[in-house]
Amino acid sequence: MDPVPEPRKRSVGGGIMAALLAILAKGKAILLLLPKLKLLTTSGSMLVSIAAYSLIWGWKFAVGFVILLFVHEMGHVIQLRREGIPASAPVFIPFLGAVVWGRLLEGNALAEARVGLAGPVLGSIGAAACWAIGAGLDSDFWRALAFVGFFLNLFNLAPVTPLDGGRAAAALSPWMWFAGLFLVALLAFLWPSPIIILILLLGAMDVYRRWKTRHQMGEYYKVSPRHRMIVAVVYLGLIVALSVGMDLTHLARDLNDV
Repeated sequence: MDPVPEPRKRSVGGGIMAALLAILAKGKAILLLLPKLKLLTTSGSMLVSIAAYSLIWGWKFAVGFVILLFVHEMGHVIQLRREGIPASAPVFIPFLGAVVWGRLLEGNALAEARVGLAGPVLGSIGAAACWAIGAGLDSDFWRALAFVGFFLNLFNLAPVTPLDGGRAAAALSPWMWFAGLFLVALLAFLWPSPIIILILLLGAMDVYRRWKTRHQMGEYYKVSPRHRMIVAVVYLGLIVALSVGMDLTHLARDLNDV
C-alpha cells in the first residue's frame, strides 16, 4: 500500500511509501489451495514484484527492497504461528507490498498487537543489517536501502488498520485509531495518492466496525496494565529507533550514484 515513488529524485527517501494491505476474509476453497500453492505464489509474486520495481530503481535495488518486504512479512508469519495460527509465506503485490494468508486471529487485542508489531520489529532488524553493511563497506547503495527499510516499517506504525500500528493500537487505546485516521487524511490531503486514500477508506470502515461493536467485544480489548505498558514501550521505541535510523541513513543523492 504505497504510492509509486518517483524515480531518481535528489532525495533517496522522497516519495517512497510502502505499506501493507491486510486481507480479512478469504473463501474456504482458496484457503485449502494456498498450502499447495504457497511456494509458487511466494516465489512467483516475488519475481513479478522485483521486475516491477526494477523499472523504477534498477534490479539491484529492487531485489533488496523485496527482500526487506519479505523480512518484514516473515515477522508476522512467525508470530502468527507462535499464536497457533497457520500462516502462509508472504505473497507480493507490486507497489502495494505483501500479504500473508491465514485464518483470522482469535484471542484478544494483546495477541493482535503482538502479531502487528512483529513485522516492524523483524523489519527494523533487516533495515539495520543493511545499515551495518553500508557502514562496513562505505556504500551509499546499502545506506539507501536501509533508509527505505526504516521508512517502510515506520509508515506501517501509523495507528490505523490495515497498517501494523492499527493492530498495536487495539491493545493501547481505541482513541488512537481516530488519531491514525486524522494522520492518514492529512497525508492524503498533502500528497494525494490512490493508495493512501484506500488506506483511509479501509481504516475508516474498520474503525466504524470496531467502535460499533466495542461493547460486545469488551473482553477482546481487555489488556492488563503491565501488558499495555509493554506494548506501548515497544511501539514508541520502534517509532524513535526508526526515525533515528531514517535520519542517519538519509542521502541527498541521486540513485544513479549509489
